[in-house]
Amino acid sequence: MVLVAFLQAQNCSNYPASWRHAEGATDFLTADYFQRIARTLEAGKFHLAFFDDRLAMPDRYGDDFAESVRHGIRVVKMDLIPLMTAMGLATQRLGIGGTYSTTYHEPFHVARTFATLDHMLGGRAAWNIVTSLNDSEAANFGGEAHPEHDTRYDRADEFVEVVLGHWDSWEDDAIVLDRARGLFADPGKVHRLAHQGTWFRSRGPFTVPRSPQGRPVLIQAGQSGRGRRFAARWGDLIFVIFPGLAFARQAYREIKDEVARVGRDPERVRIAPAMYCVVADTRAEAEAKAAYIEGLAHPLDSLVLLSEVLNYDFARRDPDAPFSDAELAGITGLQALRDRVVRLSGKPNPTSRDFVRYSGRGTLAELPRFVGTPAEVADGLEEWFSAPAADGFVLAATHIPGAYEDFVRLVVPELQRRGLFHREYAGATLRDNLGLPRPPRGDWARP
Repeated sequence: MVLVAFLQAQNCSNYPASWRHAEGATDFLTADYFQRIARTLEAGKFHLAFFDDRLAMPDRYGDDFAESVRHGIRVVKMDLIPLMTAMGLATQRLGIGGTYSTTYHEPFHVARTFATLDHMLGGRAAWNIVTSLNDSEAANFGGEAHPEHDTRYDRADEFVEVVLGHWDSWEDDAIVLDRARGLFADPGKVHRLAHQGTWFRSRGPFTVPRSPQGRPVLIQAGQSGRGRRFAARWGDLIFVIFPGLAFARQAYREIKDEVARVGRDPERVRIAPAMYCVVADTRAEAEAKAAYIEGLAHPLDSLVLLSEVLNYDFARRDPDAPFSDAELAGITGLQALRDRVVRLSGKPNPTSRDFVRYSGRGTLAELPRFVGTPAEVADGLEEWFSAPAADGFVLAATHIPGAYEDFVRLVVPELQRRGLFHREYAGATLRDNLGLPRPPRGDWARP
């Protein structure tokens, strides 16, 4: 199975209460913090560490940032590239991935940034493609409102085409380095992109030769109808949130079928749902740890993060008033989360209280979790993996660094003993270790 660590370049993990944990590290503004995490993950033979990101502080709740800052709800958000570089230089085999938005960046910039990083890390870089979520992000880039959901994905399709086109500008053997003839590279093997589309124009030629793994690995997390089609078209690794095993088994098959429908090989796409794992030597100890972690959550964590991710101000609503059809349609953020609340609540028009309960946003209930001994946690992961409902897992941290240290010390050896997880890395690049072939130039240019 593939194992991925889910990181944030912020004051907490994706669990916003993690900074309140008595054993949580507080030096999150230093390179040492992220390098310690990287070395722990590489010791545990994790395939990849990847950073989620937003381009704004959570301030949609009440149109104010004060409560977010007061309670430390994911308010520190640093640029990812310096952190990814620091982690990559502290390791030799661990893949390093980061989020860059197709809505608020330019294709050439993203192409050059990740191609350069892939070279510096010896072919271990990954780009997590997002379209961003809310009006606060738009405001930070001079916009008034975040673009409509499907329009963002239409634009993102062309954005990725431009990025991949640039990454394919140099043929693999373009560099000659013939000092005697004074020939650095064959100009016939370096190509101008000359892209002119609906959203972008980009001339080229690109300034970075092909990387050791051909191109960075592409991560995507689309689960709504339009988002799922986007993920199926582009993702090498598809990051998902599945609320339970029965749903996961069906959704896993549907995503693989969607990959096949767009003309790709489903066996070359890895699907990895997010999980919390709380593990200890005894079940009683693990349950006590989980209870302590759950008790760290603050009531505002959920409402602030729901407002952020759905691009909707929950402060202005009666918590027991149902959303109208028009209000639900007006949620322009993460539609997969909106749809999940509708499905799990059984209500076509859920209330704010339903959103808090059935999304689990900001709490451990947001993701499936396995709590127990190493054998019990491994049992849960093996059941999902064998169903099949996953090709691997994205491990979310309840606190840092302890959640990763416990998993590496206790669960990884159990998975290895069962033959479910590798004992050594398969190769030097991230694609090698994910079991993905080095892509030939132009393989992505399907109808």
